[in-house]
Amino acid sequence: MCVAALAPATAYAQLTKEAQAIHNFAEELDNAATAPDFVGLAVAVVKKGEIALMRTYGVREAGGKEKVTPDTVFRIASLSKGFASTLAVLEQSEGKLDLSTPVVSLVPEFKLRKKGDAARVTFEDVLAHRTGLPPYAYDNLLEAGTPPATILAEYGKVKQTCSPGECFTYQNVAFNMIAAAIEKASGKSFPAELQDRVFTPLNMRTASVGLRPLMATGNWARPHKRAGMGWVSVPVTDYYYKVPAAGGVNASITDLSRWLIAQMGHRPDVLSKAVLDEAHRRRIGTPPETSRQRSLKTPVSDTSYGLGWRTYTYAGKKLMTHSGSVEGYIAQIAWLPEQDTGIVILSNTRGSRASKIMPTWLDYQLGLTKTDWFRLGEITEAANTPTIASGD
Repeated sequence: MCVAALAPATAYAQLTKEAQAIHNFAEELDNAATAPDFVGLAVAVVKKGEIALMRTYGVREAGGKEKVTPDTVFRIASLSKGFASTLAVLEQSEGKLDLSTPVVSLVPEFKLRKKGDAARVTFEDVLAHRTGLPPYAYDNLLEAGTPPATILAEYGKVKQTCSPGECFTYQNVAFNMIAAAIEKASGKSFPAELQDRVFTPLNMRTASVGLRPLMATGNWARPHKRAGMGWVSVPVTDYYYKVPAAGGVNASITDLSRWLIAQMGHRPDVLSKAVLDEAHRRRIGTPPETSRQRSLKTPVSDTSYGLGWRTYTYAGKKLMTHSGSVEGYIAQIAWLPEQDTGIVILSNTRGSRASKIMPTWLDYQLGLTKTDWFRLGEITEAANTPTIASGD
């Protein structure tokens, strides 16, 4: 286990209430990281624009000796959506892009079954998952190797869940249409513009877009799948790299800590308050997500979606969040605006206990009655998270 703690060294008895909460969370996390759900794990907590805690555990590949470090790069799957949406709002703030533009003006291959509906879908609808398509529409075709442009045309044969703008249905292929708007606005490729406007200004030195840049880092966590009582590494799949705005970003825990600090408003030189407010602003309610959270026994009473970001009412407090999962990886990011603190989590397995790290942190941070989220006493073997590979 590799451990990096960046909080100031303080005598246990002298810890403030806030520091005590972080200390207690770290102790429980250290214990949970020994569970067979993990091969490699990285977690960071930020507070008031600074890294308050950073932990890395395990190895990049099962059976190997190369440890996960703060600069080890993971796939972040659907956390990519927050990057794409924030970049799009940034371009709009500069008058280069208008999110009210119909997508067919730049992506003419996009079709919907009901006559005239495709022409009604705007780029804002795309970022808020309000296209009217059924959830995860034709992700199966993407995973079978069908080009995204072909899939966009095939949507014309799909029975719609609702009319555009009327309901939330999570998408990957359709979400990636925002890349066309960003490329038109900037005159650059989506990865190049993201590098120039976000990665470089935020000093995200190992962040990248695509499969080849992931492997080129020389320090990246391999994906794993269940094998008997443990895990075995598997080749990286490239399906969701073909929709980079939806799932193509790679980053380390150090990179994502800097991204989180910026999203929380502490880098106005790069992302202004106006840009962040517009990206985070509620666009549509997400009742299925509320029901899902209740089934998980979290204290969530309401959920909604902005542009690439979810908002929860969690134990009465506002929580901004997003998660992502792609074969062999899980990533999560969340912050409490009122408390000015947040967390990022990266794992190179889809072990079920990875998703329990965030509610464990929230228990300590919000002073909630402690729940045994990890249920370490029930461990018999590694367990997969039952999740759709491309979503959250």
